[in-house]
This record gives sequence, C-alpha cells and structure tokens, in this order.
Amino acid sequence: MLADPLSYDAVIATPIDSIRLGILVVGDELASIDLLSMNMQTKVPIDAVSQEVVHQLQCYFEDSQRPFSLPLVLQGSDFQQRVWQFMCAIPVGETRLYGDAATALKSAARAVGGACRRNPVPIVVPCHRIVAANGLGGFNGQRDGAELDFKQWLLNHEKQ
Repeated sequence: MLADPLSYDAVIATPIDSIRLGILVVGDELASIDLLSMNMQTKVPIDAVSQEVVHQLQCYFEDSQRPFSLPLVLQGSDFQQRVWQFMCAIPVGETRLYGDAATALKSAARAVGGACRRNPVPIVVPCHRIVAANGLGGFNGQRDGAELDFKQWLLNHEKQ
C-alpha cells in the first residue's frame, strides 16, 4: 500500500464506505489495486488507462456480470500466476474453498491463501471468490474489519 493519494493514478470510493481503492498503472497496464481506508482522499484518474480502470470498476459495482477487459501486469511467482489464473476461472457468483483450490493446483491451502494475499489486482483477479471451509477466510491479508466487510459485499453483489 502506498502512502498518499498522490502516489496513485486514481483513488475511488467503493459501495462500502470504509474502503477506497487506490489504482496504480504502469505504462498502459493496470499494476495494482490497493484497498485503502476511508480516510484516503479520492483522486480523479490522471490518464486514459486509469480512467478506463475506474470506469470498469464502477460498471462492475453496478452490475457484477460486467466482465473486466483490462491489460494487466501481474508480477508473481509461477505458482502465484497459476493461482490467479485459477481464480479468474471461477464464475461470477460462485466460490471455491482454499482446500479445493489447493487440490486442483496440487498444493496446500496455506500456499493458495498466500497467493491470494499477494494478488496485486483484487476484484479484477477475483481472490474474493476463494473462501475458507468455515467462513470467509481472509481478504487483502486481513481476517476481520473493513476488508472482510468488503469481501462479503463483493460475494453478495455477485450472487444478485
């Protein structure tokens, strides 16, 4: 997470008052979406790419069936890339357990959780669709608070 809104190409409000999204573009590709506190000031997009990211996120917040079509720069290990591809294959409105993802990827549930936590573009790469056997699990490295409220909102939004 970067320190202030000037570090981002855009900062937007979300349907959850306690969460803002910080958007960072590198070149012509989306590099990260950070979950920020409500205290972070919003910032209008500074270029066409960040404007398109904001537009597609806002469309998703209105209609969860609206697919994303953004150029991404996803830097991570081969395993993380496989987990992120797995998440992208989960249909809107469905979830998978960490353990099921681990079985499919011939790995361990904790490793899947670690790859979810390192997902640089949550929502676009839908790590919120991976849940624990006994509840939501974590989101953005957190196991409670505003981040979990946002994960629950995303899951509910996609089931509508």
